Amino acid sequence: MSDLPAELNRRGFLLAAAGTVAAFALPTLPALASSTQTLPPLPYADNALEPVISARTIGFHYGKHHKAYLDNLNKLIAGGDYAGLPLEDVITRSFGPSGNPAVFNNAAQLWNHTFYWRSMRPKGGGVPPQALRERMEASFGSVDACKQQLAGAAIAQFGSGWAWLVQDGDKLRVVKTGNADNPITAGLTPLLNVDVWEHAYYLDYQNRRADYVNAVLDKLIDWEFAQRNLKA
Repeated sequence: MSDLPAELNRRGFLLAAAGTVAAFALPTLPALASSTQTLPPLPYADNALEPVISARTIGFHYGKHHKAYLDNLNKLIAGGDYAGLPLEDVITRSFGPSGNPAVFNNAAQLWNHTFYWRSMRPKGGGVPPQALRERMEASFGSVDACKQQLAGAAIAQFGSGWAWLVQDGDKLRVVKTGNADNPITAGLTPLLNVDVWEHAYYLDYQNRRADYVNAVLDKLIDWEFAQRNLKA
């Protein structure tokens, strides 16, 4: 289940029904317009996030789980109404009661994972760049308070899902979503995310989700990527 407020979920349904998706296309994740979707390459080597995330985990997570969402999606959309659409359009049009849950789940997971890989970098963490830091301080009181909320959301998410730092108008917020749910369906702008599906960490951390989350936020999170996603 998502912790997005009900009014935002309603707004997401209306946006999806109307097909008004242009505002959700992030410059850091270019829209894909071919007849089939593709798997974006990792932005670093598969061992570049060690020792926080092992090459073995990357191999299973990216090479099998992420790729499986791509393969499933392309089978589902072949020759249909979703073929040839940008990925963000597939997500928003397939979302909601009048959409297609199977298409949505695979399209959103393809997008969510691509965004997750870009939310991290080797030797990440540290102090956010100025523009983002000022937004974090205005919205949360401090950078540490923002990190604590993000870690808390990731750790507390029941079952599989995601924790997100998002922009909602002039404010930044932390939200968590279950399974494949994605904040763009509620009109929010994702800045970064943390994957808390078990396949993201179990080979390295077993049931110690909190250790994984804190290590990602302290040592891998890419604050510069988050700043690039900010809207004026």
